[in-house]
Amino acid sequence: MKPNNLSINLPVFSGTSNHLVAHVTTRTERVWRERFVVGALWAVALAVIAVFVWIVGDLLFHGAKQITLEFLLQPPQQAGRAGGISTVLVGTLCIIAVTLGSALPVGLGTAVLLAELNTVEAPFGRLVRRSLDILAGVPSIVFGLFGLAFFGQFLGWGWSILSGGLTLACMILPVLIRSIEESVRAVPQSLRQGAAALGLSRCAELWHLTLPAAAPGIAAGLMLSVGRALAETAALLFTAGAAIRMPTSLFDSARSLSYHIYLLAIETPGGQERAYASAVVLVVLGLILNGGATILVRRLQRRLIKL
Repeated sequence: MKPNNLSINLPVFSGTSNHLVAHVTTRTERVWRERFVVGALWAVALAVIAVFVWIVGDLLFHGAKQITLEFLLQPPQQAGRAGGISTVLVGTLCIIAVTLGSALPVGLGTAVLLAELNTVEAPFGRLVRRSLDILAGVPSIVFGLFGLAFFGQFLGWGWSILSGGLTLACMILPVLIRSIEESVRAVPQSLRQGAAALGLSRCAELWHLTLPAAAPGIAAGLMLSVGRALAETAALLFTAGAAIRMPTSLFDSARSLSYHIYLLAIETPGGQERAYASAVVLVVLGLILNGGATILVRRLQRRLIKL
């Protein structure tokens, strides 16, 4: 009986051993595969950081020495080869103010409408989302021609800050709306159900719970929108103009900082160093606006929660 039992158990032990070896081998392969994926992700992240450091370092190396107080406070002279960028900086800030002041209410309202009052499969919501996706891929030069035809000629505003700012608002609306919509839709449904159980109205729930919870996504949408508006050149060429005098109203022409950099680098002999310095100011301005948008959204988030 014992030899028979031993002969019967041997194949079982052998099979178990093979299974254990295969399991250990598979686990080892899985560990190395995971390590390879993690290493690849770290490599990509480090490559992105390296490119960013390289670009910023190159700008600072060529342009930081040109940045002085006079450069920031004096108007351009000799087509930008001398003087500073004061009027260009003021014109850029005015254009961005018009852009955000007109795009943010429309974008926020449309995003809330799509996320809260229309389901994903609703025909109206699908039509609006498809239109936004198409508009997001339209070249900026097309928006510039539209702004020139509608704001400049049809409405009679010509080359002005108002025409340029509203044109940029049309450009950033697709990105702004879609980012805010996704952040509002990502708010847990249990939060809405809890507000309804407490007797809060739909508006109170949206204002005091949903929007504060979606504040990080709203801030991200604002950052993307500000970045695209600051970097835009082609659309402003047709709408805002290229005047370097100090603007006195929204109907005056103004040169944006990005367009000023283009003119210095491409069409102005001897303006490359000034172009680098203007690019440094543009990067710093973008960081300041993005940081300000983040701080504003966080303060609004805390205030809405307290109310």
